[in-house]
Amino acid sequence: MIITRTWLEEFIDISRISTDEICKTLNSIGLEVDSVEKISIVPKVVIGKVLEKEKHPDADKLNICQVDLGTQTVQIVCGAKNVDAGQFVPVATVGCDMGNNFIIKEAKLRGVESNGMICSATELGLSKLNDGILELDDSIGELILGKELREYTKLNDEIIEIELTANRGDCLSINGIARELSAFYNIPFIEFDKQINYNNFGIGQVLEVECDSNIQSSLIFKAIDFSQFKLSVLHKLRTTFIGKYQEQNDIKNVLTYVTHATGAILNAYSKEKAISSNNLCLLNVKKDSDGFDNVYGIEQLSKICVEQKDIDANETNFIIEASYINPELISKKVYETKVKTGEVYYKASRGSEPNIEFGVDYFASFVSKHGALIYKGSETFIEDKEKLALDISVRKVNAIIGQEIPKIEIEKILNSLGFEVKDRGEVLAIKVPYYRHDIKNIADVTEEIVRIIGIDNIIAKPLEIDEVNRVNKTSNDLIKKNKLRFKAIENGFYETLTYVFCSKENLEKYGFKTVKEELELINPIVKELNTYRTTILLNLVEACANNFKVGARSTAFFEIGTIFDENRAESKKISFIQTGSAELEDFSNAGKPKNIDFFSFSKKVLNTIGKFDLEPMTNIDNLFIHPFQNANVLIDGKVVGYICKLHPSVCADFDLNDTFIAEIDFEAIKNDLVKTTSYSKFQSSKKDLSIIAPKSLEYKEIKKVINSLNNSNIKQFNLIDIYNDEKLGTNESLTIRFVLQNDEKTMEEEDITTTMNSILDALNKELSIGLRQ
Repeated sequence: MIITRTWLEEFIDISRISTDEICKTLNSIGLEVDSVEKISIVPKVVIGKVLEKEKHPDADKLNICQVDLGTQTVQIVCGAKNVDAGQFVPVATVGCDMGNNFIIKEAKLRGVESNGMICSATELGLSKLNDGILELDDSIGELILGKELREYTKLNDEIIEIELTANRGDCLSINGIARELSAFYNIPFIEFDKQINYNNFGIGQVLEVECDSNIQSSLIFKAIDFSQFKLSVLHKLRTTFIGKYQEQNDIKNVLTYVTHATGAILNAYSKEKAISSNNLCLLNVKKDSDGFDNVYGIEQLSKICVEQKDIDANETNFIIEASYINPELISKKVYETKVKTGEVYYKASRGSEPNIEFGVDYFASFVSKHGALIYKGSETFIEDKEKLALDISVRKVNAIIGQEIPKIEIEKILNSLGFEVKDRGEVLAIKVPYYRHDIKNIADVTEEIVRIIGIDNIIAKPLEIDEVNRVNKTSNDLIKKNKLRFKAIENGFYETLTYVFCSKENLEKYGFKTVKEELELINPIVKELNTYRTTILLNLVEACANNFKVGARSTAFFEIGTIFDENRAESKKISFIQTGSAELEDFSNAGKPKNIDFFSFSKKVLNTIGKFDLEPMTNIDNLFIHPFQNANVLIDGKVVGYICKLHPSVCADFDLNDTFIAEIDFEAIKNDLVKTTSYSKFQSSKKDLSIIAPKSLEYKEIKKVINSLNNSNIKQFNLIDIYNDEKLGTNESLTIRFVLQNDEKTMEEEDITTTMNSILDALNKELSIGLRQ
């Protein structure tokens, strides 16, 4: 948002407040000042009047001008096409230093003396208005010949750029910023002059607007004759400051100027575009097939507050429209329909000025002073709506602030911000102004109070700590999260923190579920983050791809964060990814480290989250999962996530090498205290057992039987080999290695045999399998 000091002075009197002080105030009330630029025209540039102009005898593109500088008349040779007798112009006199060692001197151009230079806007350090000289008028102040331009404050202005948050659409205008400063400094608004030059016709004689009853926009239409209208130089320059000036189109420029000044959205339709009926111009306002309010004449003229069409600068009779629509309503509709939007949508979706009567009156008065004639009356379609009413407890407000603010001061602040306030004892009944659509509850109201008081004026207090039992699920989850973070980092993973949003298109492309349409984001921050994430893995894959682009060929990340299901219910996951080599280039691997494999990755995950089991996946529900290298992660026999190799086609999409991923339910990971037990001092023994089992029998069934023995001598057992050949047919040989150890003595051969026989007996009884012969 761009404002200038002199533009602001047209709304409130800030003559006693410095620009530095204004910038500090804007920052303190939550309107962050991004930059300040001071326009300073150099000395010895004065106002002159072109008395005569004649062609240069030896140059077709040059003119010889006699210019009155007040105390003298000088001859200046000028090459601008638009110079003419009778113009007031800026003149750089002899000796003027224009910068970059460009000093104006007496000179001869094609044999003709020239004593100065008639300047363009850009030569003065102003924004470009045209390809010729700058023609001055009294909008900058009284034009006194010979007076230096640096003495005109409206030209030597200070431009302030403000960075606004998305909820402060009410500050997207000079009027809105002035409203904030008025509240802070307790300065009244300057009433604008409402003098209007009317022609001899009423609007009912030239215009009829038919508006359907289901229209959701507030609208006012006026008819204006612009045949004698001319926009002054000051207002053209201000339009260039905000970067929206259109050369040779004063109608578009004045609409832009007044919209920026008041915040009200304005548009113009040529009378030639309206339907002609019985000497009347007819416009129809109705909804289109997508549910947007549209204005129709002989064709569709605009999609109200969404898209406006170009204005023909050659037309002189226009129908002016002021419009407002609830920003939440229009944002949701645009998101749902994905329609094309124009520049006007930015202001409408963040909250334009709802007082469109003020906007259209300001516009009519402004253009009237510049030669336009206004048709009396207007066509108005405004639905009366109740302001949002809130009951605010003064005690709760002070509790939130942490400081006692007198009720009378709270009332004063809210009144200055445009709230309607009624005192009901300990409760203030307030009504929120229409332009503050972002105020919804007591927290929002309290923030407004703190803004005006100033955060620096809130007294700092020491933190009070009550000695109470604060151990709860939240604190336990935080402890568990920190433990997991430390473990993951120990195992070579780097922590990432990504948005809880991602690309809906990418989720759908790779087969992930998405949030239901009616629960989607209404106004996403960017197109690439247009939905709630239903997995963290997509964000991690994108993070790896971004690192790969900058030369990181091997990366390992983890993230603990929130995901959403189709109904937007939240859950917490811990996700892992590793791509590329398993270790750094080193002497031990001859500078050619192997790529990470499934079991190495699984071991890292196990070392991070603790003990878990794996089983083959039977249901692959997204395209990230490799069809052959995948497994469900089980904790206490319950599936809590999965681990797999990233599908090669996905790796190709993101230019990644071999990549492995895992996503596990955070809540399912145990956070139990580690209990220490004594260990045996006696020697352990290792024993291998080769058994024949059907190929259809899962190893977890064998494991389950062995565990059911609860034999204290069995300290550990692992599957170390699987063997197949034609003789075995539908069976296979499984070799299991057991670690046996007794806590009270060294196991003898008889003890070892007894233990191994008990294992075989159990396997035979429960699964009908036995030793390989």
